[in-house]
Amino acid sequence: MAKDTSLRKEFLKKLSYSVVHFKFLNRWLVLLIDLLIAAVAAFISYVVAAYLTDSFYFIKIGWNAALLSLFTSAIAFLLIGTYKGILRYTTSQEIWLLFSAIIVKMAIEVPLILLLRKHMGFSSSISNAKILLIEFLNLGTTLAFLAFSRAFLVALFRYSTKIQHLEINNILVYGIGEKSVSCIQYLESLHDSSYSVIGMLQFSDSVGHHNIAGKKVFYVKDFDYLEKAIEKNDVKAIVFPSQLSAVSQKDNLIPFAIRHGVKIFSVPDTNEIAKGGSSVNAPLKEIKIEDLLGRDEVEVDMSAISAFLKGKKVMVTGAAGSIGSELCRLISGFEIEKLVMLDNGETPMHNLNLEFNDIVKKHKDALPKDDLIARAEDKFEDRFEFFICDVRNKVRLERAFNLWRPDIIFHAAAYKHVPMMELNPTEAVRVNVMGTMNVAQLAVRYGVEKMIMVSTDKAVNPTNVMGATKRIAEIYTQSLSRAILNGEIEGKTKFITTRFGNVLGSNGSVIPLFKEQIASGGPVTVTHKDIVRYFMSIPEACRLVLEAATLGEGYEIFVFDMGKPVKISDLAENMIRLAGYKPGEEIQIQYTGLRPGEKLYEELLNTKENTLPTKNKKIFLAKVREFPYAEVERNVEDLIELASKIDLFSTVRKMKEIVPEYKSKNSVYEQLDKMMGDTSFVTASESSE
Repeated sequence: MAKDTSLRKEFLKKLSYSVVHFKFLNRWLVLLIDLLIAAVAAFISYVVAAYLTDSFYFIKIGWNAALLSLFTSAIAFLLIGTYKGILRYTTSQEIWLLFSAIIVKMAIEVPLILLLRKHMGFSSSISNAKILLIEFLNLGTTLAFLAFSRAFLVALFRYSTKIQHLEINNILVYGIGEKSVSCIQYLESLHDSSYSVIGMLQFSDSVGHHNIAGKKVFYVKDFDYLEKAIEKNDVKAIVFPSQLSAVSQKDNLIPFAIRHGVKIFSVPDTNEIAKGGSSVNAPLKEIKIEDLLGRDEVEVDMSAISAFLKGKKVMVTGAAGSIGSELCRLISGFEIEKLVMLDNGETPMHNLNLEFNDIVKKHKDALPKDDLIARAEDKFEDRFEFFICDVRNKVRLERAFNLWRPDIIFHAAAYKHVPMMELNPTEAVRVNVMGTMNVAQLAVRYGVEKMIMVSTDKAVNPTNVMGATKRIAEIYTQSLSRAILNGEIEGKTKFITTRFGNVLGSNGSVIPLFKEQIASGGPVTVTHKDIVRYFMSIPEACRLVLEAATLGEGYEIFVFDMGKPVKISDLAENMIRLAGYKPGEEIQIQYTGLRPGEKLYEELLNTKENTLPTKNKKIFLAKVREFPYAEVERNVEDLIELASKIDLFSTVRKMKEIVPEYKSKNSVYEQLDKMMGDTSFVTASESSE
């Protein structure tokens, strides 16, 4: 008995293998089979009519009807193209095509039968109404037979796939709108049987019983009901019809799914599919934690930005970094005269150069090949310049200014890693303070219109060297801009500062680190269970930087709306669950303690500052303290002199004098705060407040 069972299983496995790996039927063979089915359906319809009326001469007519059906079906199927689909992947759309083809077939066949009724074998006692009834029966029978044949093949293929040990994942599609219906159609059109849509998920206070697109709608009152529905139907994943719909459920359905081990996907957008981001093997886009931290798409005044940049020569420092490179990509899309990309990193600059070579090539390919004059006059590739330069090297930096005479500068070059700068404060000063001063002074000398500096939320009430150096850079450019506006210094450059928090996907971001740790089996290291951070996507941050550049009139500090802060421990847990593991069991979370200079939360404004709204609801104008330029310049020069001597404690002490609110945390420099007490340097403008 056991041997018979084993043989049967082996036979089924071989048979299923043949089904799964069987090549698709030739379309003309499919057409021939459909014609035979239609002919058989016509004959059976007349046999049924004979049985119902006890007029068995209908059987004889049935043979003639079958022959006529071959002719009319061939015309209809060829016109509609029902034979062109792959039978094992039949969807409701193909069934609709079949129905349309049969309607066309009947539209041709019925008039012919009525015209040729004597030749068909109908007696004069058979009314036209009876003939029409039989043809309606023929229509239904043909549709049923053709639909059944396809349903049988779909079921056979899916069953064979199961036997071949290929996993079938039961899926719920979120929502009941048009996009959700399109999502179902997309999934059913895939040449892949591993996804089985069993229904649609809709939150509702009242539980209804409806089907949409042939799928049951699961009306969910609460998560207890949803949990039972998932267990009962063995749901493996929830698919969102769009990225936006997924973000809308980031605080409700998605955390529930993550906790219960249900995977979450979204349908790739049309651009991803067109670029090949979606494939047969990966037709769905798995939701990443970065996607959930994002917000609604940022709205910026593209026409104002375009007018601001049109015909301008733009320089970006730190061009190969996370923010700098995205700024370059965005700026390259406007009608600029020149884009000068400046960075000290050879390999990142090389990669950026290769990327822009592709941009140039695509632009050239898009030009009309027969328009030789247009191609000859096109100088698109001359827009881009790549210049290896360290902002600390003022001589080399001036070479770039002298060569290209920029109109607009986006200053993104900076040292930004908090623990590393805590260990190397003099280098933080040389890059973040002296580098900014070099760029700013040259901007004034060469008549740059605007310089936009990329700052950080860590500059507010700084607790570390990095944040303090960025705050000093802010103070310097702000006071310089005010001095120009007041006529104290000759020049026309307007200095604008943009301040925001962590950006997703940037170099050194916590998310790539967590991914690596999870991939290696853990532990995932979090500095403190209560630490929180603000997050913003790189494209969002850069679009806001461009918008702020158009809004700024000089000396402003613009603060971006960073949304809600994210608890890093929750972030780690969710990333572990998204990877398919249980936090604390399969992947451990290890709390390592705050790093030097790190604090539990970041602020976007100093406690003595407030904000004013701008025309962009995501951008606010910070009302900040003003500093006299002459005093700031003297103190900054003293600071740079101390840094050049590699005198760590004296350098940090001077920073604390310039920025009295700078109080070190988890750092060896905390002792300076105790030593200095209330004797910190205070500027004239501060003492007047």
